[in-house]
Amino acid sequence: MAGHLPSLNRLRAFEAAARLGSFAAAAVELNVTPAAVSQKVRLLEDRLGLPLFKRHPNGLELTDQGRAYQPGLQNAFEAIARLTEEVRAMRAGPVLTVGVAPALAMHWLIPRLATFNRDHPDIEVRIATGGLMNPLRDDWTCTVRRGHGDWPGYLAEALFPSTLVAVCTQSLAKQLHKPRDLRKVPSIVVAHLRDQWDWWFKAMRIKAAGVSREISFGSSAMAVQAAIDGVGVLVAQLPYVSDALSSGRLVAPFGVPRQQYESWYLAFRSVRAEDAALGVFREWLRREALRQKAKYPITTADDRAIP
Repeated sequence: MAGHLPSLNRLRAFEAAARLGSFAAAAVELNVTPAAVSQKVRLLEDRLGLPLFKRHPNGLELTDQGRAYQPGLQNAFEAIARLTEEVRAMRAGPVLTVGVAPALAMHWLIPRLATFNRDHPDIEVRIATGGLMNPLRDDWTCTVRRGHGDWPGYLAEALFPSTLVAVCTQSLAKQLHKPRDLRKVPSIVVAHLRDQWDWWFKAMRIKAAGVSREISFGSSAMAVQAAIDGVGVLVAQLPYVSDALSSGRLVAPFGVPRQQYESWYLAFRSVRAEDAALGVFREWLRREALRQKAKYPITTADDRAIP
């Protein structure tokens, strides 16, 4: 039977593209190029002898066959993941699974994990996709996410407040002397977070300048990378870009607002409160959060408060 199954990598490429709605978003999740995802899907379609997507200039549309195929594949991959976690849980050392949004994981948490791994080599840390669009899962040890800290059944510890900041490369910043100059360069927008630009204009006490051209992305992780690559100006959560600001890969041409937009929390089930590995991770994360707060003081108030 196994010999008749399509390639697992091709199945993963199709399932991710179908779930996320684009080859680009699937590429970010699978850590490959969009062209590689497209090729794997095309090879899968050739193997099956039928199309799974209708390819349009502005996006993908599942065919009837694609819609029938994707849910079962998603369930199968989730079942494999659960089984794998059960088997890996049998290892000798402690395991810590952290649910965290891709943007915070890529641009804030993962770059700091080297110090944790160096000091605690006996604890295996696993990062699971866990943004606001994903439900909290019982197989996570904990989660780092933004919100109000009021998730039923979870204990939440405040880490740091965050604000929104407009960022771009140094070369683009040379064109931005006043807010109205934003009309000269492309604006990067996260499709489901368009209101962040409006909040930033109000927090900066400036009249919305309008934009010349919008470039939209499906996730904050992709949008931050686009800003680093010089695609345009992005309004982003401060922790997503704080390291890039420190290194000079990005600059904030209009400064960093001190007004709070949202807060970030560490949350976990009360039954895990005495977990030794979680206790070590909590202490380490508190220290990293204190460094973040010291470097970027934010006026704490109601979430999304503006002057």
